[in-house]
Amino acid sequence: MREGSCLCGAVTFTVEGEIAGVSVCHCGQCRKQSGHVWASGWAKDEAVTISGDVRWFDAVGTAKRGFCPTCGSFLFWVAHDEDTISFAMGALDGATGLSLGKHIFVRDKGDYYDITDGLPQRAQ
Repeated sequence: MREGSCLCGAVTFTVEGEIAGVSVCHCGQCRKQSGHVWASGWAKDEAVTISGDVRWFDAVGTAKRGFCPTCGSFLFWVAHDEDTISFAMGALDGATGLSLGKHIFVRDKGDYYDITDGLPQRAQ
């Protein structure tokens, strides 16, 4: 089991079992909400337990983003038609033992940085 929280600790979460899809998203929405890129992993809904008041923002009509209303930490991303939840890798406590697997939405990446780690890149 892995545990995580927002910056102020008002929202906490646990992930039981496997964490999949560790990636970095370069889409415009993730860059705007996080201030740069958003590294996340995902798990099945039933594997993630969230405690505290999460504010949900439906940015595109197909997915919602969850954040702490107190400190503003961007913690979760949930597609309306999937049974998984993505969560911020940076919000996990301690060492994770995980590694990034890919970059997504690189077509939308900022022009102020390069991706040079050799990981697979998806345009979308």
